Amino acid sequence: MEKHYNIPVFLPELACPFRCVYCNQSAISGHDAAPSVLEMKAVIESRLSTIPIGASDVEIAFFGGNFTGLPISYQEFCLRLANSYMSSGRVKGIRISTRPDFITQHAVRFLKQWNVRTIELGAQSLDDEVLVKSGRGHNAADVHNASDMIRAEGLRLGLQMMIGLPGDSLSSSLTTAQKIIEAGADETRIYPCLVIADTELEEQFKNGIYQALPLQDAIEWSAELYLLFERAGVKVIRMGLFPSDELRSYGYIAGPFHPAFKELVMTHIWKKLFEKTQWPEAKAIRIEVPVSERNFAIGYQAVNKKNLSERYEKVSFHAADLPHRDHFTIHIEKL
Repeated sequence: MEKHYNIPVFLPELACPFRCVYCNQSAISGHDAAPSVLEMKAVIESRLSTIPIGASDVEIAFFGGNFTGLPISYQEFCLRLANSYMSSGRVKGIRISTRPDFITQHAVRFLKQWNVRTIELGAQSLDDEVLVKSGRGHNAADVHNASDMIRAEGLRLGLQMMIGLPGDSLSSSLTTAQKIIEAGADETRIYPCLVIADTELEEQFKNGIYQALPLQDAIEWSAELYLLFERAGVKVIRMGLFPSDELRSYGYIAGPFHPAFKELVMTHIWKKLFEKTQWPEAKAIRIEVPVSERNFAIGYQAVNKKNLSERYEKVSFHAADLPHRDHFTIHIEKL
């Protein structure tokens, strides 16, 4: 199976008609202006140089702004460049991110003609009260309508969600996830809401109006959401924000940020799985887990292994050809 790579080209806050209470793209991504064609080429060439030739599924991804709200001439400018890499065979697809209220049938067909194969919508929540408090400027119905148009044209659909927004709760986030599944999403992203410098949310936080979600809560919520999506066959392609230098140095004010957020979530999933397991009486055990899950089973900073080491004198983890983490096996070994 080919490994998938996105080559992100950031178009920060371009054509966004509203500024959401949490949003400051330059502080999050480190980009504060539209890239020139030379800058785009430099980003694409740099990333391509690190990807094995002919062995990967590569997409150029235009992220950060409201792509379908841009002037058609600028959309064509971006897409023409991306298509030149597709013509050479170095890239296999294009994805864009945009707002659900800027999707029309005409817009989807235009993107399809330019070989866009994945459209990600910043849904963030499908709770209308949360959307209003977050200053999104669209409602849940807009997300459903846009999703239907994208799927009707046979394009892949991504629906991004954000947890811990103003007015959000675990129940609301789980309902959003279920609605994302029902909308027919192929993939999703789970972003914890952070308090970023120079945003309305920063003022709400400083004035005690908004309380940021604690890190442990964000981990536990995300674990529940991940398992819900997994059972429904919706691929979770990212959890947590990318730890850019700008976010680390001055952008971050408060909230559940961790550079290894996904690893923490997956560690928690394995921890809960181990807590439900009937463990054998022995001094030494070998645990066989799926290849892709070995590090998660061991845990962030080996926390799961350390917990088991309180029960056993020797614990080892081995990667095995297993279909799912639920099929992990335990073998008693001699010391």
